[in-house]
Amino acid sequence: MKTNKTIFSQLMEYISRYEFYKHVQRYNGQYKVRSFTCWEQFLCMSFAQLTYRESLRDIEACLRSAHTKLCHAGIYSKISKSTLAKANENRDWRIYRDLGCTLIERANQLYADDVFAVALKNIVYALDSTSVELCVSLFPWAAYSNNSAAVCMHTLLNLRGNIPSVIVITDKSVSELKVLDQLLIEPEAIYIMDRGYIDFARLYRMHQSHAFFVTRARANFSFNRLYSATVDKAQGILYDQTGVVKGDKARKHFPDKLRRIKYFDSKAQKQLIFFTNNMTLSAKTIADLYRSRWQVELFFKWIKQHLRIKAFFGRTENAVKTQIWIAVSTYVLVAIVKKELNLNLNLYTILQILSVSLFEKTSFYQLFSDCSEINMNISNQLQLLPDGKTTGQ
Repeated sequence: MKTNKTIFSQLMEYISRYEFYKHVQRYNGQYKVRSFTCWEQFLCMSFAQLTYRESLRDIEACLRSAHTKLCHAGIYSKISKSTLAKANENRDWRIYRDLGCTLIERANQLYADDVFAVALKNIVYALDSTSVELCVSLFPWAAYSNNSAAVCMHTLLNLRGNIPSVIVITDKSVSELKVLDQLLIEPEAIYIMDRGYIDFARLYRMHQSHAFFVTRARANFSFNRLYSATVDKAQGILYDQTGVVKGDKARKHFPDKLRRIKYFDSKAQKQLIFFTNNMTLSAKTIADLYRSRWQVELFFKWIKQHLRIKAFFGRTENAVKTQIWIAVSTYVLVAIVKKELNLNLNLYTILQILSVSLFEKTSFYQLFSDCSEINMNISNQLQLLPDGKTTGQ
């Protein structure tokens, strides 16, 4: 099915232009701007994400070669690398942060009913951070030692759909614990964290908000056992204890009871100790919940491999944060399209298709249905081959 709109134009229609310009007005993004609007800046940077561009010169060359098709997506200005660099350095990065948050909220609503690996009604979040290394001579504002510079991307990942709910970007010198102070804790939600987020005062505030946490115990974790529950060692549970933390300072910060669970991971051949304030879930469920925390690690690995946040197009803090937030917005936008069109393809495959077809004039349905049919035919052909052998063997 042919259409007058390009794939890139159809994709960008999933962003409300009205909502976008509300964010622009909030931070006065169009002040003294005569050409190359914030929307055009976003489109150029999103194009770079979708087509894996490596530099501003690369973006300029590719977009200029397709200048007759750009107006369909809303790019009317002549693309110049200097103009784009200036926009990234000077236009408030919070415009794109707020756009990302709007898209994240929409995506979380779409994925709210998705099946989670652990059968629970609770919302389950994984909290972790990843660092993006930078050259200290080019990015001195991000230096955390004499020879190193980096920014940290602290992410609260909703494990239903693997959609980030909160992202906080800081330099690496900022403690992970401070991110806990910025979270709006949801009652009945479960927060899975590693040992870097252990702070009993902050965990107790989470406990008082009627939320639950699951984390691993540090090596020096002191615990006064009050009683033990019966466990099924066939499931790998070595003990399930209820008690209180030792030490006057720790008890002052967390006076209520905690639960300590020791689990043997047969795959890794490793013993793990968890503690949680949830007293009702089974010990095996607690262990399974912590195992699901690795989804946030896979999310970080995925975006580093498939989005442009390794090579930055600007050196200022504003330019770096702008690029990261537009990368996140692009990821979430594709996730929204996948859900709303009910595409039976993973995000990686969708991004690969988009990367080579942004300026084709065909419908979304036709583009992705053709790919689905090809995948189905290949799968059927492989099933018909004797002994599971492929034609290439």
